[in-house]
Amino acid sequence: MTAPARLGEGRYLSAGERPGATVTSVHELTTSDGATVRGVLATVPGARTVVCLMHPRQDLSHHPLVPLLLRAGAAVWTQHTRSVNNDLNLLHEQALLDVAAGQVFLRDKGFEQVVVLGHSGGGTLFAFYAEQAALPAAERIAVTPGGRPVGLAEATMPVPDGAVFLAPHPGQGKLLLACIDPSVADEGDPLSVVPELDPWSPANGFVEPPGSSRYTEDFLQRYRAAQRARVARIDAVAREALARTVEARAAFKKSGAAADRRRSLAPKIITVFRTDADPRCVDLSLDPSERPYGSLFGKRPDLIDYGQVGFGRLSTPEAWLSTWSGLSSNADFARCAPGVTAPTLFLELTGDQAAFPADSRRMAEALGAEDRTVATVRGLHFGGAIAEGEPTGNQLAAEEIVHWLDHRFPLAPVK
Repeated sequence: MTAPARLGEGRYLSAGERPGATVTSVHELTTSDGATVRGVLATVPGARTVVCLMHPRQDLSHHPLVPLLLRAGAAVWTQHTRSVNNDLNLLHEQALLDVAAGQVFLRDKGFEQVVVLGHSGGGTLFAFYAEQAALPAAERIAVTPGGRPVGLAEATMPVPDGAVFLAPHPGQGKLLLACIDPSVADEGDPLSVVPELDPWSPANGFVEPPGSSRYTEDFLQRYRAAQRARVARIDAVAREALARTVEARAAFKKSGAAADRRRSLAPKIITVFRTDADPRCVDLSLDPSERPYGSLFGKRPDLIDYGQVGFGRLSTPEAWLSTWSGLSSNADFARCAPGVTAPTLFLELTGDQAAFPADSRRMAEALGAEDRTVATVRGLHFGGAIAEGEPTGNQLAAEEIVHWLDHRFPLAPVK
């Protein structure tokens, strides 16, 4: 009997050996609004270009591209946001201030070129940053979707000299909008189901794996509309909670009473059940590609959808609106892409299970850079190989990235 696939299999890949001449240092930075973030700078002799890897939620210190870029002669900066490994209160507008702190630091270190490299959710983070950094300070976003003031206008936000997007998905909110299960009948009951919207019902086109499901166009139209309706309902819950908080703060300001202060501090945590239900993951005829059956989280979305793992499962109202709402978030790659005007490389992975071909075409076409290169390499979303024994997506991507970098910012490979 074949052992069951481990949850998250293919997500964490070996990074390989770094050149012996690599010098690594850890740095603690203070953002313009007083938050503390950390980054790791890996340099090699003669490196004049530094490549920056960040993700809004994840630690990329050991990303598989790091040693490949170092061997090519680039320095590499991997940085956390203030919400690393805990996105309960992740506000993308604040994350831009985290990016800015790193960009200022690298210029102060004397690098001649600073190139951002956004993989997966890091792509939208850097697209959002590049868009806002290029605007006059007074035109930058002033408040989050939840109404919190954010000091982008006061921040120093250097514009990157180049941008690389590797398997970027459309943004965390847009991603969740496509995979949230609209058949949840009761937000307080993870087992509640609206039968006519159930993606795992054979009556609606689901086929038990390993067979590919077959959903009708009518079902998909109703399904996608219901997904938007569910997100809109959660948006309304988030805004209502924020309105109560504003009311409690006003009451405390007037009364000074401890009871009003407690009301103003009491958190509302939004729980979102069942967020691994994108029909494209089990119906491979939809926007076909070289992707395998299953989602980013595993080979059985019909089971994973009911488990603990999934996007946007817990968040504050502000974080939901800023990050996870596909209707309210500003962190939307296609929205931000026209503001990305630096030389840009957009790399699509042919087996991607988060950015599908139509998504990638739309995002790449929206980019504002005159110097724009769009390429496709064979691989899975996290850079694994599609078939055993062939080069990984990360190896193939690194070849494209190094060639692109060297053409614009000459590198000196490290022996």
